[in-house]
Amino acid sequence: MRVLVTGANGQLGHDVTDRLKKQGHTPITTDITGDVDHLIDITSSSCVKQIVALSPDAIIHCAAWTAVDAAEDEENKPKVYAVNVTGTQNLVEAARKLDCKLLYLSTDYVFDGQGERPWEPDDKSYAPLCYYGQTKLEGELSVCTLTKYFIVRIAWVFGLHGNNFVRTMLKVAKNHDEVRVVNDQIGTPTYTYDLARLLVDMIETEKYGYYHATNEGGYISWYDFCKEIYRQAGVGIKVTPVTTAEYGLSKAVRPFNSRLDKQKLIDNGFVPLPDYKDALARYLKEMNDGE
Repeated sequence: MRVLVTGANGQLGHDVTDRLKKQGHTPITTDITGDVDHLIDITSSSCVKQIVALSPDAIIHCAAWTAVDAAEDEENKPKVYAVNVTGTQNLVEAARKLDCKLLYLSTDYVFDGQGERPWEPDDKSYAPLCYYGQTKLEGELSVCTLTKYFIVRIAWVFGLHGNNFVRTMLKVAKNHDEVRVVNDQIGTPTYTYDLARLLVDMIETEKYGYYHATNEGGYISWYDFCKEIYRQAGVGIKVTPVTTAEYGLSKAVRPFNSRLDKQKLIDNGFVPLPDYKDALARYLKEMNDGE
């Protein structure tokens, strides 16, 4: 199968490309810059013609504006909208013309982040709290007008090919004796290496619809995750739990409840992602081996 990957230079795009090759598919890598098969700006309407000309059997849409706080700045909002909404609409148009599958990566930020009940994939109680979440929701609503679509919501992403919470915490530990981490935002991390396997498994099927995908291991806070990072990395630094209000540094409103129910994966025959502690151990080993 020929699979076009948007945002192929990104944290997830790298791993999706590698996984496609491992599972015997032909990736068609695209991004706006870098070493890819095709330089395509998804925010431009000309990208539709370019993608149609490449005739992929499926599209995995990894490209997105994911700088949540920067998305709140008025000068950035047109760019955020162009990437997350207009870009997605262009891909939907291309997929419709090709009659090919489209897999769209979304986020728990499309919900209001309140309560303690895990969000189910087919929940429609949308109420994004920030501009990033709003634009990702608009992307979802465009994708679901297709018949051959997968919408996969993820959270707390970390991988080898980009900046993320794990890298940030390890960097902070080099110059500080103490770190303050919020303990009232609850969710589960997602390792891009594990996620990529699931996404490729999905596009090999016709089990379309909404899904949630994070690693297994239960629901934790960012504080819990930070403690586990330092434990596995052998870092001796004091970790102090604080509330979101006490932390008070974010422009964008973050969801308190990022719990994502993943039972639908199992119900549809997909293999869940491994425990996040196992994922973190493999990630740290890969980081150390790469240094």
